[in-house]
Amino acid sequence: MASQSIGHFIGGRHARSAFLKTFSVTNPATGKEYAQVAVGLAADINQAVLAAQAALQTGLWPDMAAPDRAALLNRIADAIGERDDDIADAEALGTGLPVTQAREQAARAAGHFRFAADQVAALEGDEASLSPGQGPYVMPHPAGVAGLITPWHTPFLAQARAIAPALAAGCAVVLKPDEWAPVPAMLLAEISAAAGLPAGVLNVVHGARHPRAPGTQARDALIAHPKVTRLWFAGDTAAGLPVITDGAARRKPLQADLAGTSPCLIFADADLDEAADAALFGAFALNGQRRTATSAILAERPIYDTVVSRLAQRARRIRVGAPSDPATEIGPLVHTDHLAKVMSSIRAAVRDGARMAAGGKRPGGLAEGNYLEPTVLSDVTPTMQIFLDHMCGPVVRVTPFDTDEEAVSLASAIEHSPAAYIWTSDLQRAHRMARALGSADIWVNSHNGQDLLTPPAGHMPGRSGAAARHASIAFYTQFQTVHIAADETAAPRFGA
Repeated sequence: MASQSIGHFIGGRHARSAFLKTFSVTNPATGKEYAQVAVGLAADINQAVLAAQAALQTGLWPDMAAPDRAALLNRIADAIGERDDDIADAEALGTGLPVTQAREQAARAAGHFRFAADQVAALEGDEASLSPGQGPYVMPHPAGVAGLITPWHTPFLAQARAIAPALAAGCAVVLKPDEWAPVPAMLLAEISAAAGLPAGVLNVVHGARHPRAPGTQARDALIAHPKVTRLWFAGDTAAGLPVITDGAARRKPLQADLAGTSPCLIFADADLDEAADAALFGAFALNGQRRTATSAILAERPIYDTVVSRLAQRARRIRVGAPSDPATEIGPLVHTDHLAKVMSSIRAAVRDGARMAAGGKRPGGLAEGNYLEPTVLSDVTPTMQIFLDHMCGPVVRVTPFDTDEEAVSLASAIEHSPAAYIWTSDLQRAHRMARALGSADIWVNSHNGQDLLTPPAGHMPGRSGAAARHASIAFYTQFQTVHIAADETAAPRFGA
């Protein structure tokens, strides 16, 4: 397949880099280049922000009525459904995600736009509490230009989750997708434009991976731009903390969906069949490259050996292969650099004393591409670096515990865990565990099924704005209270 050229998307049109620079992206299944992508610099970010500002001030967008905005969001959702094969192919090409799982992510992305459409009516003005002699009411306004920074894992869904409420609120968006997965963002921009989104409302500027940090030039310019009034970040904690720090220094409201290691506590009284199914799915679905992966298994001592054995046996039977193959359950990791990082962590864990119960090497028959066998590491202790590391790959580590208190201590030692999973038939214990753990999302005897009404991880650093997803539009909204005199009331007369 010939390498394609991918530009920015600014003001409703494809655009080259301001300095005509490009960078290469490769297919994780083959290691071969599939595109040259425009390098985003401060000049490109500025051009995109100006286009977004123009869309907010002139044209169809600022005067679009709420029902029309809702209808537009539904058209985008319809178009996503019609192009789910294209979206799945783009995610497979850029991230190695199996196409069957990518189609599911596309359907969830469409759901975010439909949900945002349903919530547009919530932005209608509301009457405030009456005060003597006045009739105040609240008017919502778009917060302005929103700067969004999204990750390479499940990029299309991550972008939909951020963009849909921003558009519902009437904002204009400048999106900086991750450099390793540029195609899904362009697809979403093209789909939105074809559905009728006015030019300049959604702009995409690609980054350029820096030797010391991902996408620093475009990312930093977006955070620093004085006309960007809201920031939204999704990705690993290591990449997110600088964004949070920089945004806070500029006093910009920011929402951050930080990925991290999520502990899964399995007690001896749990249904082990269900617990093993959920733990395997949580650890290995989406190539293990997910925000809430069950990558740290904590198993009570009486069932520890059984849990390790079941996980290892099942991991050996997981089908690893080309993302385009419908039978594939795990595809390649996103990039050679990421594969090298994961492999380095595995080797370090074995040197530290962890036991390789399954996997840990390239699958047979796959000579090229960033493939890794589903890996189970047992006898992992909290003194090992891998106990704390967020692997973001098909690697699960298992640690034993003896008491409830030790389980809480081990789980709590894992910082920035976005979720925790508890498997026990004792619901009183489950309640105690949930209260003791610091994760914002807790699943008891369940994998991480989630609907759009559940609250986000409210404790994560830098998270502000809405307290629940059904109110996420409020983050992108500026509320104004107008006070109108209801009767004649005289102000106190100073100096009369």
